[in-house]
Amino acid sequence: MAPAPFAFVTLVTNSDYAMGATALARSIRLTGTAADIVALHTGGVAPDDLAPLAALQCRLIEVEHLPLSDAFNERHGRKNLHGAAPFTKGRKPDFHTPLDNFCKLRLWQLTEYDKVVFIDADALVLRNIDRLFDYPEFSAAPNVYENLTDFHRLNSGVFVAKPSWETFGRMLAALDQPDVFWRRTDQTFLETFFPDWHGLPVFMNMLQYVWFNMPALWDWDSIAVLHYQYEKPWEADHPKADLLRPLIELWRAFHEGREIPALSSLPKPAAPS
Repeated sequence: MAPAPFAFVTLVTNSDYAMGATALARSIRLTGTAADIVALHTGGVAPDDLAPLAALQCRLIEVEHLPLSDAFNERHGRKNLHGAAPFTKGRKPDFHTPLDNFCKLRLWQLTEYDKVVFIDADALVLRNIDRLFDYPEFSAAPNVYENLTDFHRLNSGVFVAKPSWETFGRMLAALDQPDVFWRRTDQTFLETFFPDWHGLPVFMNMLQYVWFNMPALWDWDSIAVLHYQYEKPWEADHPKADLLRPLIELWRAFHEGREIPALSSLPKPAAPS
């Protein structure tokens, strides 16, 4: 069967993100979309971890790390990158490997699709977002989770792209320059490569820290994609688990295949004290 002209794409690099991708894929299926769901995955992910995605009729495509120089890989390894550009707003789990992030650029090789929407595996789709396929390349939502001054920065957890081998080639050439350092890996690179990026509504990539940092912006009736940046909902416990409990419980409902509560019935964030 020929693939649909559009696809939602995610990236799975280990068993943790396979759990996330399973919840994400289930959430996308529940929206009734006719688009394909593609899970790019690195070779180290076990078949048993990918099996739930296959059961959800995802296309599983194995990808390798990009062909980058040893010097580039050394600069962007976990220890060096996080040492030079530590996370100061939240905590990334130990499984986070910065070099894996660049694998998402391989979606530009999926030229069997007219347009794709990339969604990080640590996200949920809460309502149909097929209209994103009408947006131009490159469209992304702002990296807003602390204050409104961040609308000028993009977050690469959700973006619209048009696969093209020509674009992919230009990306590789621009990515691996002498002494270049992409502080937030793919996110910093994409913001630089597409300087005139088109802004998506913030509700297309609602970052979980908005829940306690900017509660007035949180509207369950508008949120289309909920993105669990920093701490992950599948962690047994993490420093912000109590603050984010309603969001974690929602993720678990999707992951476990339970009935999803009506969004209008979910708790609202508390006003800052």
